[in-house]
Amino acid sequence: MKPLEQLSRFAASVRFTDLPGAVREQTGWILADSIAAIVGGSAEPEMQALSGKLAGSGRGGSTVLGHGTHSLPGRDRGTSADVAALLNGTAGTFLEMDEGNRFSRGHPAMHVIPAALALCEARGGDAPLFLSAIVAGYEVGSRIGAASRLRASMHPHGTWGTIGAAAACARLAGLDASAMQETINIGASMTTATSKRTMLEGGLVRNVYTGLSNRNGVLALQLAESGFTGEQDGVASLMGSIVSEQFDPAEMLRELGTLWHLTQNYFKLHSCCRFNHGTLDAIDQIAARGPLPAPHAIRHIVVDSYAYAAELDDPAPRNTLAARFSVPFAVATRIVNGSSALASFSWDAVRDPRVLELAGRVSVREDPQMTHRLPLERPARVSITLSDGSTLQGEVGVNRGDDALPYSRADLRDKFLDLTGRVWPKAHAAQVLEATLGMAAGDTDFGTWSGLLRTARS
Repeated sequence: MKPLEQLSRFAASVRFTDLPGAVREQTGWILADSIAAIVGGSAEPEMQALSGKLAGSGRGGSTVLGHGTHSLPGRDRGTSADVAALLNGTAGTFLEMDEGNRFSRGHPAMHVIPAALALCEARGGDAPLFLSAIVAGYEVGSRIGAASRLRASMHPHGTWGTIGAAAACARLAGLDASAMQETINIGASMTTATSKRTMLEGGLVRNVYTGLSNRNGVLALQLAESGFTGEQDGVASLMGSIVSEQFDPAEMLRELGTLWHLTQNYFKLHSCCRFNHGTLDAIDQIAARGPLPAPHAIRHIVVDSYAYAAELDDPAPRNTLAARFSVPFAVATRIVNGSSALASFSWDAVRDPRVLELAGRVSVREDPQMTHRLPLERPARVSITLSDGSTLQGEVGVNRGDDALPYSRADLRDKFLDLTGRVWPKAHAAQVLEATLGMAAGDTDFGTWSGLLRTARS
């Protein structure tokens, strides 16, 4: 059997209720974390404006999270599945708080969950089917990402995640292995030409890449159901020579059905690109030994890290997105504001002259030996030289939040309440969290859970 046939057969047959307990529990937390990122991101002014323009353009029962069905222009139920998938997928990356996977080097869940949610609401699916679709889409997308090496100029959002979204939609529709393969092949031709420069320069169009993946996943299913076809092996074609020059089918299939990528994910508490996290963990390490120095007492700061982190070297980001992709800014705002949480990457922080002045004294260098330690580690070393010539140093390998050094469930609970608190009352947010985890445990039905998501802004 060919690799794509094996992957398609697996995706078509995944049953959430048959999975190990640890996998089911982790799926629940990934879903909860993703919902929090979407709801928190929906409060951003650009998302408010875009949702106002698009949410009323489609008819249907799919929810735009953070807005509530009754707050959508001209709608008392919701919007179409494709519009909801687009808007929720876009909102989910605005704050850089969505989960990711170090092996696929991207964010599988946010490319899958908005599409699966929108389609399940539109078609009246149940909880086991919805959760099965999430697992199928996550594993397909993440495994393809892990088997590929995207071109250096590509942003990973909007690439293999589109294929994951297509697989999730096909699983939700109950397609057999052959139809699943066709939908995956169609999805492979619907990826986006994504540019890494958007994240480095703060081009907010970058946030739409995940939205497009989710919308195109829904469309891939609609095309397959309408009789459209794709390439014979769109995955190998796309990843072997188009967006990626290297594709390893054996890696894609490695321990398929026994080793679950979603149990090897990471969660984020630093509100910025994952490539900053090793550096911020190293600063936290320094802070654990005593108070961090005041900015005026610092002569300069040197960060040594792996190649991807060394690219994030802009000391004067033009907006909040660019700030989240700047190591100098992340270092400076952590020291000035005493935190790397959401408020430290706000517009107030971006405009703070104290942060920008200190960021100008931060340099970032690649350490080739650290680059070689990827993907098992994302190392960083921070050296802070003080005005008197003394030096403070911190160094980390594995980042906090990885499966090898996970955050506690209490940490993730606090994060959920903090992000959703931008939109929902705390009591309602806590109810949604318990219902989300309860659905993964088999104690809450999909209709009850999705109904809770339709609460409008507080």
